[in-house]
Amino acid sequence: MTSPAETPPDTAARPVVLLTRRLPDAVEARASRDYRAVLNPEDRAFSGAEIAARAAEAGADAVLCCAGDRLDAAAIAALPERVRVLATFSVGTDHIDLEAARARGLTVTNTPDVLTDATADIALLLLLGAARRASEGERMIRANAWTGWTPTQLMGTHVGAKRLGIVGMGRIGQAVAARARAFGMAIHYSNRRRLPPELELGATYHADPEEMLPVCDVLSLHFPATVETRHWLNTERIGRLPPGAILVNTARGSVVDDAAVIAALKSGRLAAAGLDVFENEPNLHPGYRDLPNAFLLPHLGSATVETRNAMGFKALDNIDAVMAGRPAPDRVV
Repeated sequence: MTSPAETPPDTAARPVVLLTRRLPDAVEARASRDYRAVLNPEDRAFSGAEIAARAAEAGADAVLCCAGDRLDAAAIAALPERVRVLATFSVGTDHIDLEAARARGLTVTNTPDVLTDATADIALLLLLGAARRASEGERMIRANAWTGWTPTQLMGTHVGAKRLGIVGMGRIGQAVAARARAFGMAIHYSNRRRLPPELELGATYHADPEEMLPVCDVLSLHFPATVETRHWLNTERIGRLPPGAILVNTARGSVVDDAAVIAALKSGRLAAAGLDVFENEPNLHPGYRDLPNAFLLPHLGSATVETRNAMGFKALDNIDAVMAGRPAPDRVV
């Protein structure tokens, strides 16, 4: 751990910010310029208790945490009193016990808006990769198992004119819809509120997602992980999809029941799945690994230089505001 005691005397009065993981160079440079930044150059993943201990050791005024940091009630209770803000390098906040943070008087912020396009791009990559059996073809090439073109080799699904059902039509869901329209897909969606016509753009609204499932040739999930949404996509709901439907998940891994999805992929009830997020990641359900019709990515949704820099800058903007006594622009709690 880089100690704030090693910083030059002219920075001694600056607030201390603990960065729980290694962040992009530009983000760490700004943090080090404006604060006494405590970095994690080895990018070691710490437990919540270890993060609290590091914050106490550093005398941290703010913690810039990440989606993999499990900050439960015990970890938040162990944070030193001087910590005023938890700025998470993510949109999702399911890794933070928000009620415990509220009880402690901590400000919690996130990074909305800046990762919309990158995540939507990954959703389309997953959709196309799953539909066109891209990972199977890539593995065939790497294994030197390709013997040449044949008329029936790795025939997939043409997505044009297929019906895409989006559960959660927020910023990312709308960006996915815009991209899918370019492929000629018909858009259906379910959301807590119907969009106005200028945002709906001809998409078919379903007030009840259960009623939308039977028309989803492709189902794409874009809603937060909560107690209510845990394992939302289960055996019963998979059974309401058309036979041979394709699943795409860039939301959170916990919103699908892995055992149900794996069984459906094995039976052919689901033709394919494109998944970027997993419950208990990186320790995903081992049943996915050997499924040829599972197109799997390691949580790459926001993984572009531009997007990750913007996320880090947004987190620092929020810390700047709290340290200056201003309202945080992206306050969650």
